[in-house]
Amino acid sequence: MSVVGFDVGFMNCYVAVARAGGIETVANEYNPAVRVTGVVTNCKNTVQGFKRFHGRAFSDPYVQCLKNSLVYDIAQMPTGTTGIKVMYMEEEKVFSIEQVTAMLLTKLKETAENALKKPVADCVISVPCYYTDAERRSVVDAAQIAGLNCLRLMNETTAVALAYGIYKQDLPAPEEKARNVVFVDLGHSGYQTSVCAFNKGKLKVLATACDPELGGKDFDGVLVKHFCEEFSKKYKLDVKSKPRALVRLYQECEKLKKLMSANSSDLPLNIECFMNDIDVSGKLNRGHFEEMCADILARVEPPLQSLLELAKLKKEDIYAVEIVGGASRIPAVKERISKFFGKELSTTLNADEAVARGCALQCAILSPAFKVREFSITDIVPYPISLKWHSAAEEGVSDCEVFHKNHAAPFSKVLTFYRKEPFSLEAYYNSPNELPYPDPTIGQFMIQKVVPQASGESSKVKVKVRVNIHGIFSVSSASLVEVQKSDETEEPMETEQATAKDGEVLQTNKCLHSVDNEHQITIFASLPGQGDGQQETEEKVPRENEEMEEGKSEKKSDQPPQAKKPKVKTKVLELPIENSPQWQLADDMLNLFVENEGKMIMQDKLEKERNDAKNNVEEYVYDMRDKLHGMLEKFVSESVNALSLKLEDTENWLYEDGEDQPKQVYIDKLAELKKLGQPIQERYTEAEERPKAFEELGKQIQQYMKFVEAFKMKEEQYDHLDEADVSKVDKLASDAMIWMNSAMNQQSKQSLTVDPSVKVKDIQAKTRELFSACNPIVTKPKPKVELPKEDTPADQNGPVNGQEKPQEEASPDKGTAENTGNPTSETTEKKPDMDLD
Repeated sequence: MSVVGFDVGFMNCYVAVARAGGIETVANEYNPAVRVTGVVTNCKNTVQGFKRFHGRAFSDPYVQCLKNSLVYDIAQMPTGTTGIKVMYMEEEKVFSIEQVTAMLLTKLKETAENALKKPVADCVISVPCYYTDAERRSVVDAAQIAGLNCLRLMNETTAVALAYGIYKQDLPAPEEKARNVVFVDLGHSGYQTSVCAFNKGKLKVLATACDPELGGKDFDGVLVKHFCEEFSKKYKLDVKSKPRALVRLYQECEKLKKLMSANSSDLPLNIECFMNDIDVSGKLNRGHFEEMCADILARVEPPLQSLLELAKLKKEDIYAVEIVGGASRIPAVKERISKFFGKELSTTLNADEAVARGCALQCAILSPAFKVREFSITDIVPYPISLKWHSAAEEGVSDCEVFHKNHAAPFSKVLTFYRKEPFSLEAYYNSPNELPYPDPTIGQFMIQKVVPQASGESSKVKVKVRVNIHGIFSVSSASLVEVQKSDETEEPMETEQATAKDGEVLQTNKCLHSVDNEHQITIFASLPGQGDGQQETEEKVPRENEEMEEGKSEKKSDQPPQAKKPKVKTKVLELPIENSPQWQLADDMLNLFVENEGKMIMQDKLEKERNDAKNNVEEYVYDMRDKLHGMLEKFVSESVNALSLKLEDTENWLYEDGEDQPKQVYIDKLAELKKLGQPIQERYTEAEERPKAFEELGKQIQQYMKFVEAFKMKEEQYDHLDEADVSKVDKLASDAMIWMNSAMNQQSKQSLTVDPSVKVKDIQAKTRELFSACNPIVTKPKPKVELPKEDTPADQNGPVNGQEKPQEEASPDKGTAENTGNPTSETTEKKPDMDLD
C-alpha cells in the first residue's frame, strides 16, 4: 500500500512519499506531459495558476477580473462553472477545472508511482485553509476523476504544523500547558497563517487568518510593471501585447527577485531576442525594490494581528514562529514578521517541501500499512456555518448557527425537528464579508419521506450535520422516530426551555449534550396552521417530555402513579436525503469525466509510444551517422553509400512530412534503416568479440594437450584412465587446433567490409563441443580402494571396510563387561591396535 502526499500549488507541485522508514520528496523527470505542459513556446496552450478557479462560477467577479490577465482562454461550462479552453489532439476543447486538476494529479500520480515502483491510490492532498465548501468539493471530485482515493483534504497550514510537531520529542505532556506555535506560509498566490497548540502526541489548530490575494506573484508583478515601463521608454516595446514575451519577463523577474533576496547590490536583468529580435537589459537593487513594494509589505501584519485576536493570545504566549513558502525568503517580509512578534523566526522546516511532507505524514497516519507515532490532529472550521429553513410562524425563515468560526473539525451535530411533511435545509456561511468568495451558499438539503405520527401529530426527525475530515459540510443522515404511546396516564417532567426567534422553542438543557464529538440540539419547527408561537410552545412541551424517555417501554407496576415516567415505544426509520451542494458536479457528469480521463490516459500512452517510436528513428539517424565516420568507418564498403544517403533522407523527412506520423510508420522507417545498418554493426561487433572467442578456445585446447602429455608421462593422478579415452581427447584437441588455425588464417585474409568467414557464435559452439566431449574424461575420479573384510565378530574393535571403529570413552556410570553382566560389551581396557587373532 502506498503512502503519498500531494502539495498542489498555484505554480509548483511537490510529491512526498513514505518509504525506508521516513518521508522523502520525489523528483519529477523532465518529460512534458501531453495534456499539462509548461513551455513558454506554447503559452496559449499552457495552463497554470488554475487552482483559483475551483468551485467558482464563470460569472464570478473574481474570475472576470482575472480573465484579461491570463495567457490562456477560459470559457463558461454548461453548468455555469469556469472551464479552460485549449487545443487537444488538434481540436479546440473546453475542460472543466476538475478535469484540468485531474490531469495534473494524474501526472503527479505517475511521478509517485515511478518513485515507489508500485501503484498509487490512497493520498492526502493539500488545499489552502481559506478554501470554501464548493472549492473543497471541486478538488475531491478532481481526485476521483484522476483515480485517486483522497483520504483527506488537508489545510496547508495544518500540514506544515504536523510536519513540525510529529518529530518534536520535547512537547509538553497532555496535562501540561500547551506550546503555541505560529506558522506563516507565504506562497506564490496566497498568504496563510495559523497558530497551533502542541502537546505530546496532539496538535490542535486554534485559529487561522489569511490574505488570499497576497503572494509572491504580487512582488513579481511589481517587477514586471517596472520593467515594462522601462522597456517601453528605452526600446519602444509594448511587452503586454505579446503573451510569450510577458511570460518570459515574469520568469526573469522571478529569478531577479530571488537573487535580490541574497544580494543587496545592483543586479542585472538581461533577455536575449526578447521581442522583435531585440535584446533587452535593465538593473535593480533590493532597496529600490522594497520601496516599490511598500504597499504590498504593509499587508503582512494585519493577518498576524487578526490571528492573535481570534486565538485570544498575546505575543508573549507564542513559543516560536515558523515560516515556510517560497515568498517567505524575501528579507523585508521576514523582517516585518520578526518585528511583529518580537522574536527571531524559526526555519527548521524546508520552505518548499513542508506541506507535501505533512500530507504524506497524515496519509501514513491514516494508512493501516504504516506504523506511525500516535498523533491526533484537530483542525477548525474557517467560517461560521448556519442552517435556515422555512417556518410558518410569523411567515418567516428560521435559522441556527451550527458551527461557529474556529469550531473544531471534523465534527458532527444532531438536530431534532418536529415535522409532518418533507422539509429542506439550506446551509450557508453567515459572515459573507469574511469569505474570499462571492456566494455564501453551501447547498440545499431536502429531508424526504417525512410523515406525521399515527395520531396525526408531528414526527420527530433527527438530522445529523457534519463537517468532515475534508472540511466539507454535509447533512450526513436523517431519521424519523415513530412513537407509540402507552395507555397509562403519565406525568410531565420538568424541562428548561428557551424561546428561539420566529416563535420556535430551542431546548437548551435536557436535550443538549455532548458525547464523542456529537451534539444534539432539539429544535421545534413551526408547523402550518398552528396559531402563534406561544401556543406552539405550550403544545410542544409534553410531547418533548415523552421524547426524553424514548426507548423505555416496559411498565413497572410496583411504583406509585406519581413516580411513573412517560413510557413509549419507538421505531427509527432512516430517511433519504436529496443533497444539492452549490456547484457540485452531478454524478452522471462526474462519471463521464472519469470515463474521459481514462480515455485520455490511454491516448497519452499511445502518444508516448508514438513519440518513443519517432525518437528511436531520430536517435538511430544521429547515432549511426556519427559511427559511420568513427568506429564503423573501416567496416563500410567504399562503394556502399546507400546507408549514408538513407540517413540523410530520413533526417529531412523527420522535420517535414515525418513530423507527425502514426507509430507504425516510424517502426517501419527504423526497420528500413536497420536493414542497411545492422550488417555493418554486426561486422564491428564480430571484429571486437572474435579475438576473445579464439583466445578462450585456444586456452581450452592447451589445457587438454597438457592433460594428454601428463598421461603419457605416467603421472599418478591419471593412472586410472583408459588409454583409449586419453587418445580420444588427444584427437579432439588436435582437430580443434587445426580448425582454429584454419579459421584464423581464412579470416585474416577477409576484408573488414564483408561478412566474416567465421562468426563468434561458431567459435563459441566449437569451444562448448570440445568441453562437453573431453571434460568427462579429464575429470573422471579414481575408484575407491576397499580392503578385504575380516571375519570379525560385530562386538569387537577393528577396521571395518578400511575404517577403524570409533571407541567409546569410559565414564563413571559405565562399567566393564563383567560389571554389567554383558559379555558382548566393550571394556575400557581394550586397545584399538590389539591383535584380533
